[in-house]
Amino acid sequence: MRRVRYDPMAVTPAASAPDVQTAPVEIDRPVGEESTAPDRPWLVIVWNDPINLMSFVTFVFQKLFGYSKEKATKLMLDVHHKGRAVVSSGTRERAEMDVYRLHEYGLWATMEQSG
Repeated sequence: MRRVRYDPMAVTPAASAPDVQTAPVEIDRPVGEESTAPDRPWLVIVWNDPINLMSFVTFVFQKLFGYSKEKATKLMLDVHHKGRAVVSSGTRERAEMDVYRLHEYGLWATMEQSG
């Protein structure tokens, strides 16, 4: 990183400049070929439980995510046979909301970052 001096008086028009002198502030400005990795999506996982009926789980997937009956049934069968299924992915905020909504229906759901 390269240190750059920032003088707020240099960017303030002279007509509106206050009478008080302010000291320049040093800030760090990134320099070079630094690249940032794109955000990895968050996954919403529904886990198998001994309480909810398979037909109810299918209904919830259709209602909350707008999945077709076929897709909702496939995800429900993954939950039933494999013990879990990824039902949605996206931003952290979206994943948190999906987990909350699944909990409202009594399903056991968690979220984790993909990778």
